[in-house]
Amino acid sequence: MRLWFRLDSNNGLHIFLNMDCQYNHKLVLACGLLVSIPNSRRTFDRRLKTISIDIKERISTMGYLFVSDGLVDSSIFAVDSTLMKAKGPVWHKSSMKKGVVPCSGIDTDAKWGYSHTKGWIFGYKLHLTSTTGKIIVPLTADVTTANVPDNRMYIPLTSSSLFSLPYLLYMIADPGYDDKKLYEYSKKELWIDLICPVERYKSTPKERLEFVCFYQSILGHAIYNRRRISIEPLVKHIKSVFRIDSLPVRGFNKVSAIVLLSVLLYQIWYTITVKLRK
Repeated sequence: MRLWFRLDSNNGLHIFLNMDCQYNHKLVLACGLLVSIPNSRRTFDRRLKTISIDIKERISTMGYLFVSDGLVDSSIFAVDSTLMKAKGPVWHKSSMKKGVVPCSGIDTDAKWGYSHTKGWIFGYKLHLTSTTGKIIVPLTADVTTANVPDNRMYIPLTSSSLFSLPYLLYMIADPGYDDKKLYEYSKKELWIDLICPVERYKSTPKERLEFVCFYQSILGHAIYNRRRISIEPLVKHIKSVFRIDSLPVRGFNKVSAIVLLSVLLYQIWYTITVKLRK
């Protein structure tokens, strides 16, 4: 509810729910708070710290339903990540190495990460898989600190049962996922082809030439080009709509909950839209 109504804090949510009007009473009932609204916003704070795993599972379940019910094109999926700035001042690496927190308000859980488009960012990273067809929706998601490499999160993101469904043929990803182990995992465990930009060099191993040839083919380029019109704008849209860059909270658990809730709300919004169209 806090994200849906763009409330800036749990304190704002607490005040909003306590307002005496008919609309708010209906919202309280819908949220299962019929008996009583918590006396303090700290109740919301505590809950926010503990719901990340549950939200990840709900996102994955929603993604499975999108695919298994035939609501989306499931032949080509995409995977990507995006950096999000931490709330408050940055914690410079020199101070971080010394264990010195120079001022208040620094999110000491956040880390430094590098983006080719944004440079160095102090904060966190959202990892996401999505569809690439006419309907673009998130399928699975996770949150890490900004220093975690993209290729490390590929297997956790694709471990959901929806990636074992027979419709999927390709996964498209940027160079951050160009990893021999991930190509092998995709082929042997998921029965799909991972497509990343791969260049040919004089010393390119023979086993990589197959990936090079396919990526450079007309079909390979056509498939890979779906990335820029699917997951890239999706990530930007989620960050913009739910205002999670810069982040509104500090601490890994709270950040993870807020960001994953944003992804789940996007899925719910899509589901509602589909039902209204019908």
